[in-house]
Amino acid sequence: MLQVKKDLLAVLAAELDKLSPGAGSRAAFETPKVAAHGDFAVTAAMQLAKPLKANPRALGEQLKAALEAAPAFVQWVDAIEIAGPGFLNLRLKPAAKQQVVQEVLAQGERFGMQAPRDEKIIVEFVSANPTGPLHVGHGRQAALGDAICSLYASQGWAVHREFYYNDAGVQIDTLTKSTQLRAKGFKPGDDCWPTDSENPLAKNFYNGDYIGDIAQAFLAKQTIEADDRAFTANGDVEDYDNIRNFAVAYLRNEQDKDLQAFNLKFDEYYLESSLYQNGHVDETVKRLIASGHTYEQDGALWLRTTDFGDDKDRVMRKSDGTYTYFLPDVAYHTQKFLRGYGKAVNIQGTDHHGTIARVRAGLQAVNVGIPKGYPDYVLHTMVRVVRGGEEVKISKRAGSYVTLRDLIEWTSKDAVRFFLLSRKPDTEYTFDVDLAVAQNNDNPVFYVQYAHARICSVLRGWQEQGGAGLPVLSGVDLSALQGPQAQALMQMLAQYPEMLTNAADGNAPHDVTFYLRDLASAYHSYYDAERILVDDEATKLARLALVAAVAQVLRNGLAVLGVSAPERM
Repeated sequence: MLQVKKDLLAVLAAELDKLSPGAGSRAAFETPKVAAHGDFAVTAAMQLAKPLKANPRALGEQLKAALEAAPAFVQWVDAIEIAGPGFLNLRLKPAAKQQVVQEVLAQGERFGMQAPRDEKIIVEFVSANPTGPLHVGHGRQAALGDAICSLYASQGWAVHREFYYNDAGVQIDTLTKSTQLRAKGFKPGDDCWPTDSENPLAKNFYNGDYIGDIAQAFLAKQTIEADDRAFTANGDVEDYDNIRNFAVAYLRNEQDKDLQAFNLKFDEYYLESSLYQNGHVDETVKRLIASGHTYEQDGALWLRTTDFGDDKDRVMRKSDGTYTYFLPDVAYHTQKFLRGYGKAVNIQGTDHHGTIARVRAGLQAVNVGIPKGYPDYVLHTMVRVVRGGEEVKISKRAGSYVTLRDLIEWTSKDAVRFFLLSRKPDTEYTFDVDLAVAQNNDNPVFYVQYAHARICSVLRGWQEQGGAGLPVLSGVDLSALQGPQAQALMQMLAQYPEMLTNAADGNAPHDVTFYLRDLASAYHSYYDAERILVDDEATKLARLALVAAVAQVLRNGLAVLGVSAPERM
């Protein structure tokens, strides 16, 4: 059906060019809001009526007559109807819709994928500082980032997954102080461990049980290996630097376990400290000064970001000579561009909304050719966790929040990924643990996976009855697929590639979850309407080919989300 659509679009473009030279570039089919109106809608007559100073209805009639005479339309279109001021509604012949089944079976896991393109994209996500376990907010970032990477890969982009973290800031000192106290035998609640939230010193301590675990491992002189580092403790509670390096390695290892439980790997871990060690921060300062957009005031160095649309100017270097977080952010994103990534996407919490304008302004001021609007941002809200009808706020592991690993252990990797992707990122989301483990149609991931398993069961039943196996289905006669449920199912299959493209363009993996639920629903309706393993061989093979194609697309879509497609449930 995809090739049919291309052929019909080519005819439409040619006819539009005849009406108005250049109009063919805007040839498009829309999906009617009401399925009963047809399979495709054409609104070109109304768009061209004004520039051509023509009556849109009359223009629609003219276009209708031209299309009806074209061989491709004669072959694949059952009827063209004109409605309203000039809408054209196209009804495809069953044979046109049936084409998609063979396309899916022929392309397999490549169905919906676009050819490789000579463009690179970097997606930065999770980017948690190594000061504690990953919480459910990081989980939402992980699910979003990984799925967005998969979406871009499906469109032919060369995708680079990157994890950035601050490995030398105030939070690392907080971690070190807390670990040192625990190693010396103190614990939360002791006199030296402030608990008053209004006391600024209280911010210099972490209270979770994991701090005690780090301290015990430090005293035991353990060696810790993480994806990006390895370190051996010396057990000296007075060696502040050794405690710091060990604590960071320990928590990087813990984060790796969280990510492994989520089946997620990064191509690179990028350290903020490297920006200083490699001279990128100093180089960025020089570029900004040379651009003429900086000034000194009260002993501090400012960047006039208001020149680029920011609401106020920003301090780059404070009066004490230290840099603000703004400057390494600009240096880091400048390096992304200079590393050859013409497109960049950052997945971050909504609390980063205020950084967007200033970072983009700083990148313009650097004056190295970075396009406006670089990078793209996908901001997400935090996640509430409900279990047994009550909100869960505390994790023994973390001390003050539910961790990603808690959520995976309570449910499953598949449920966490699918649930966290089932809403737009910027909408509030409540993760219902009880729903995530329920085996019923109210659980969306179960509903989709069950559709796949149900099809696999049908295919196994056929083969157990002596069926020749899946390869034979790729060339069967599909003319028996005439019923309304079969037609609707094939129409859904044909929408998959365009849905993927639109989801990638909009950084919208939730579109994939919506599509998969709709496809699963269409399959369940078909299964209830038509028995598949019938006696008539031609009908049976046609129906088996259709459901095999549905299973393939369900697998493909779930793979984009990082969710498995079980064959038995």
